[in-house]
Amino acid sequence: MSNVDEVMAGYAGLQADQEACYKDLHQHPELSHQERRTAGRVAARLQEYGFTVHSGIGGTGVAGVLANGSGPVVLLRADMDALPVREDTGAQYASTVTARDGDGREVPVAHACGHDVHVSCLLGAGQLLAGHRGQWNGTVVTLFQPAEEAGDGARGMVDDGLLRRIPALDVALAQHVLPGIAGTVGTRPGPFLTEADSMKITVYGRGGHGSMPQNTVDPVVLAALITIRLQTVVSREVAPGETAVLTVGSSQAGTKSNIIPDRAVLLLNLRSYSQQTRQRMIDAVQRIVRAECQASGSPRDPDFETFDSFPLTDNDPDTTSRVAAAFRAHFGDRAGRAGQQTASEDFSDVPRAAGIPYTYWAIGGTDPDAYRDAEQAGRVQDDIPANHSPKFLPVLQPTLRTGTEALVAAALAWLAP
Repeated sequence: MSNVDEVMAGYAGLQADQEACYKDLHQHPELSHQERRTAGRVAARLQEYGFTVHSGIGGTGVAGVLANGSGPVVLLRADMDALPVREDTGAQYASTVTARDGDGREVPVAHACGHDVHVSCLLGAGQLLAGHRGQWNGTVVTLFQPAEEAGDGARGMVDDGLLRRIPALDVALAQHVLPGIAGTVGTRPGPFLTEADSMKITVYGRGGHGSMPQNTVDPVVLAALITIRLQTVVSREVAPGETAVLTVGSSQAGTKSNIIPDRAVLLLNLRSYSQQTRQRMIDAVQRIVRAECQASGSPRDPDFETFDSFPLTDNDPDTTSRVAAAFRAHFGDRAGRAGQQTASEDFSDVPRAAGIPYTYWAIGGTDPDAYRDAEQAGRVQDDIPANHSPKFLPVLQPTLRTGTEALVAAALAWLAP
């Protein structure tokens, strides 16, 4: 029996509790920077398992430290926040929660990205490692991070002294549940998740009566022209073969059908795998917006505000190779290579600040039969809900067990005696 098998032999004893914990988290999702209930439950469980607990880092972040003799210090991370999404899964444990967002608006809240899976799996891995100390040497640091969806949770914990409160780290490890066959894991060296920036653009017109457009500069038309022209940034300014995404996710202007407003606000999201492409896209956006404003006779220059920036997730090749070997040894043909994802994460802000290598992998969360049927029909994108969809709901098992096993196997790649 391998060390991983020895540790995972205790899973049957915690499975029911882990599933109940997951359902509780799923029914009580919390928005970014509001994860107080989740953090409290996490801290209580870590204390029960014998971890030294540091709470309130960066607001609601929690770190647990479990020392077990000399050896490497391994960080395992999970994110805790949910999304302003109304769940539409039909699950008995579906969320019906609403909350006030950062702007004071009442919004529905749901774990539509799987962070409840991440928390449950890390708690399970922590409990198993605490209960099987004869199978490993070193120190495990479990990090439960707030505000991943806002892109500033990891930086907030670092800025609040995370690295002074925990032992010096040797490696950082994390995972995400994604559409894919439940029970499978996938690793990838190098760039895995894109860096991303959100941008708020305000363009200005001259308001007036809808019956007299000749006396106005219409920002609605201006915003529409900008939206169309921005679609050429990726198709005509980014080299073929270089992955980039530009989305205009919101265009807002006006209050009434017969009033031409004096401004319009566009919200953009930009993603790429390289700093060079990122800067090229930002420069192109600013050039196009300014040019369209000038062409429309805008009375003042546009305003640009960048927010919710995410770093590139660039997996260390040696670290990834070590984890991939551990996964192959434990999971067999259920371990494979993950494809690049155009989603984004802020996890890498922690190992980057600590100056240590890291890797980040994927676990599948889709019912195996449903996924294979959709794949065979060529309808995966149509039939399999992705993260952030109101219908996204990982199957309970084997997702939770696989996520727990993956964390244990990856940690023991450094900690096994």
